[in-house]
Amino acid sequence: MTPLGLVGGVVQPLLILAGSPLLLGVMRQIRARLEGRRGAGIGQPWRDLRKLMRKQRITPRGTTEVFRVAPVLLVATTLVVAVVAPFVTITSAVGPVADLFAVVALLALGTVAVALAGLDTGTAFGGMGASRETTILALVEPTLLVAIFALSVRVGSTNLPAIVSATLEDPGQVLSSASLLAAVALMIVIVAETGRLPVDNPATHLELTMVHEAMVLEYAGPDLALIELGSAMRLSVYLGLLANLFFPIGIATELSVLGILGGVVAFAVKVTVLGAALATTEVFLAKLRLFRVPELLAGSFLLALLAAGASYFLG
Repeated sequence: MTPLGLVGGVVQPLLILAGSPLLLGVMRQIRARLEGRRGAGIGQPWRDLRKLMRKQRITPRGTTEVFRVAPVLLVATTLVVAVVAPFVTITSAVGPVADLFAVVALLALGTVAVALAGLDTGTAFGGMGASRETTILALVEPTLLVAIFALSVRVGSTNLPAIVSATLEDPGQVLSSASLLAAVALMIVIVAETGRLPVDNPATHLELTMVHEAMVLEYAGPDLALIELGSAMRLSVYLGLLANLFFPIGIATELSVLGILGGVVAFAVKVTVLGAALATTEVFLAKLRLFRVPELLAGSFLLALLAAGASYFLG
């Protein structure tokens, strides 16, 4: 553990914890403006969380500890990823945990916890949402692993800081065929994992279209606040990984006040730009039929496989 990594391990989770609701507010505001609405302002997600935290916690009859632990586990696993991944600093606070497989496992654990909580309620909506979520998860996680693995081939390591360092030293690699294919595959993964259009619509409560929302309908009060906060944090984490794996410019490489501030600003700008682009794209997209989603995710997995093959054979 280096001093730079230790500082990053403190700054990064605080930045993602505080900034994720604001990112969600920016995306909602952009969508509102493009759709001809005024919008509630970028601070509305924080106001919603504050309101939920003041409400009473309600636990459905018959649920077990799985239902109660899932929101905490969702936030906790995302916070661990925020601590170890190279977002603001090039080195990690906990190097061994910053491995590709460990990070993907942590992100998957949060998703599985919420899916099990949906099943634990015993409702039709919860079971339906959990079934759809696990189907998407089974198709998305291999794509995420293979896409980032394609970037690790030229480095010879699955350690995320090592991959980011290699990209920082040789930015031209970003324009290689392997990197471009992996970037497209990761973009589709982010859309599916964070429940955005065209895979899911976070603003709907229609039975035929719900995926994530169906699993959390029984939550209320502080538990629902943790679910909403965890979902926003996961969006920031995924966008941060996409930004720094392919465009790590601005990340702090030495321990200094200006370096850390530069890393914070660079990360915030890159994630906000990616979030704004995602929100803008969503305005012009319609949700796919549920049975067409596996086709989209299978296509992303094929792109990730092509990226891995290109890494080996094209260098």
